[in-house]
Amino acid sequence: MEAHKQLTIGLFGFGVVGEGLYKILHQTPSLKASIKKVCIKNPQKKRDAPSSLFTTDRYELLNDPQINVIVEVINETEPAFEIVSTALKNKKSVVSASKKMLAEHLPELLRLQESTGESLLYEAAACASIPVIRNLEEYYDNDLLHSMNAIVNGSTNFILTKMFEEGLDFQEALLLAQQLGFAESDPSLDIEGHDAVNKWSILLTHAYGIVEHPQKLVFNGIQNIRLGDAAVAKEKNHDIKLVAQAKKLKNGKVAAFVLPQFVRHDEHLAFVKNEYNGVVLESGFADKQFFYGKGAGSFPTASAVLSDLSALRYQYRYEYKKLYHHLPNELSDDFYVKAYISFDDWKYMPREKIEWIEEWHAGSARKYLVGGLHFSELKANSWWKENNSSLILFPDPIIEDMEIRKLKKKSLELAGIV
Repeated sequence: MEAHKQLTIGLFGFGVVGEGLYKILHQTPSLKASIKKVCIKNPQKKRDAPSSLFTTDRYELLNDPQINVIVEVINETEPAFEIVSTALKNKKSVVSASKKMLAEHLPELLRLQESTGESLLYEAAACASIPVIRNLEEYYDNDLLHSMNAIVNGSTNFILTKMFEEGLDFQEALLLAQQLGFAESDPSLDIEGHDAVNKWSILLTHAYGIVEHPQKLVFNGIQNIRLGDAAVAKEKNHDIKLVAQAKKLKNGKVAAFVLPQFVRHDEHLAFVKNEYNGVVLESGFADKQFFYGKGAGSFPTASAVLSDLSALRYQYRYEYKKLYHHLPNELSDDFYVKAYISFDDWKYMPREKIEWIEEWHAGSARKYLVGGLHFSELKANSWWKENNSSLILFPDPIIEDMEIRKLKKKSLELAGIV
């Protein structure tokens, strides 16, 4: 039986996650892992660790033959990619938490893992403390994964929780999230959905073998959601959450997107509050499994890094089973979605693009309708998220039945729109 590998770590970044890992490793001597050197950008900054541990020279870590694991937890995408790719080429295992870098460079990183035979693990990049990647890799290694729904961004979930439970408006809730450290000083990556779609593109690879650049997926954030939208949700006994969704369609292809969604009060994701994350997986025979945990923060994220380090002791690698051992799934835009759209003025609504209308409220300053759209319309155009318009999907929003087209003219006539 092969002995557990002794891990000598070169750490890039000593911010919230890096320092959290440093402290955790001191409390887990049984792991047989030690940090030899930490590469940082600003040597003047005061840090709670011996100064001899730090350097600003990345090659002191990347070229050190004693360092056999690189842990990369920095914020900059291109430097992170350069560090990770150099480490793999230098025959070092890598643990990364950089979701944007991983999502944007996954094809190159897959090739590097194949050619070098080295392991790149990144559980911390998807949902911090929730072990969702390893579960998708090991447990759902077949074609029976029907759907995956998740709240993968703690900042937006915190803001929506405050809007619902305390009646704060969007700006007040955002300010509170920033004060508590759940949102960045520039929160656009979170609130406009970029962070969530980066994580989702990574999870799609492990769930369905789909490798797609995040910017090619349909996504939006919560920046246009108003208190009036929350009031409509409450009337319908729903919460609003930013939900990442993937579902196997009848034609065998996969629908995937990240959009605000009404969530029924008795659904698993309705219980995911504040900065927590949640993932619901539905498979052919096991029904639904629900994973819940902290999606951000020093120790939750560092605990996922620690879990990956622990797995490296056993020479663990992702096998990307859905990509290499099965016929990978394909994304599809050929389905309809049922949505609520609120807006300031009818002139912003291209009525000819709306397939059918079930409700229409035009009296107040903020107008809204409930109806159906072909998903390709969301992909091709962005009117549904411009001019303060807010699109929120209904629960179980995906409709595949082509007969739905017959509803279109009739419902528009009833609404007095054509």
